[in-house]
Amino acid sequence: MKKIWVYFLMVLAVSVSGCGKSSPEMAPASGQSAEVSTTTSSGGTKTVNPATVGTIRGKIIFEGQVPQPRQIPVKGNPECATLHEGGVIASEEVVVKDNILQNVFVYVKKGLEDYTFTAPAEPHVIENKKCVYVPHVSGVMVGQEVTFLNGDSTLHNIHAYPKESKSFNLGLPLAGMKQTKKFTAPEIMVSMKCDVHPWMLGYVGVLTHPYFQVSAADGSFELKNLPPGEYVIEAWHEKFGIQSQSVTLGAQETKDIEFKFTP
Repeated sequence: MKKIWVYFLMVLAVSVSGCGKSSPEMAPASGQSAEVSTTTSSGGTKTVNPATVGTIRGKIIFEGQVPQPRQIPVKGNPECATLHEGGVIASEEVVVKDNILQNVFVYVKKGLEDYTFTAPAEPHVIENKKCVYVPHVSGVMVGQEVTFLNGDSTLHNIHAYPKESKSFNLGLPLAGMKQTKKFTAPEIMVSMKCDVHPWMLGYVGVLTHPYFQVSAADGSFELKNLPPGEYVIEAWHEKFGIQSQSVTLGAQETKDIEFKFTP
C-alpha cells in the first residue's frame, strides 16, 4: 500500500499542475445532477429534418478461428484480485461469442460535413469498476463532458493519450471520487490507461455528430435518425483494425449492412 500512495501523490501532482482547474470531487448524491454545459459542434449550417430521417443498422460478424481468450493475472494486486475469481481478469481485447464480435465502434465517417450538431448536456460516464474501465469502448461528442468515476476502494488514475486534444492524467484515490474532462477535437480513437493497474485499457471515439454506437452483445448496431444522403460507415476494433462501407440512404429508409472481421 505504501508504494500505491506514493504513486498517488505523483499522479495528483501531475493532475494539479498539468490538467487545468479540474480537481477530484465526490460523486453527486442520488438524484443530484452534475453541472454540465452544452457545446455546439460546428460542421456546416444544415440541420436534420426529422420528417426525412432513416436508419442504418447491421451486425458485426467474426469469421475464422477465434483466438483463445487472454487471461490477465492480477494476484500481485490484492485490491483487485479479491474482486475477481481466481485473481484473474478476462481481457476485453477480443470478445467473440457465437461468431459475434463485441466492442466494435461503428460510426459515420463521411457524409455529415454540411450539418451542425449540439453536444448532449448529459455527461458520458466512464467508471473504474472492479479494476477495469466500464465501458471498455465508448463514444462522445466534441465538447461533451466526460466524467471519470472511481467505483473501487483503491487508487486509480486515468491517463489519456489524445492526439488532437490536450492529454491528461487524473488521479482518483478514493471510491466515489470523480473528475470531468472534455475533448476539443474529433479523434478515432483516444486511448486511456491506468498507470497503477497497467492492464486497465479503454478507448473513446470523439465525433462532431451523434451517429455512433458500440456493437452490442449480439453484434448489432443501429445508427438512427440519419438524414438522407451518401455515407461512409466505418467499424473500428482495437485488434482487428478498421473496415468501411459506402451506403446511400433515402428519406425514411432503413438500410441493413454487415461487417465481417477475421483474425
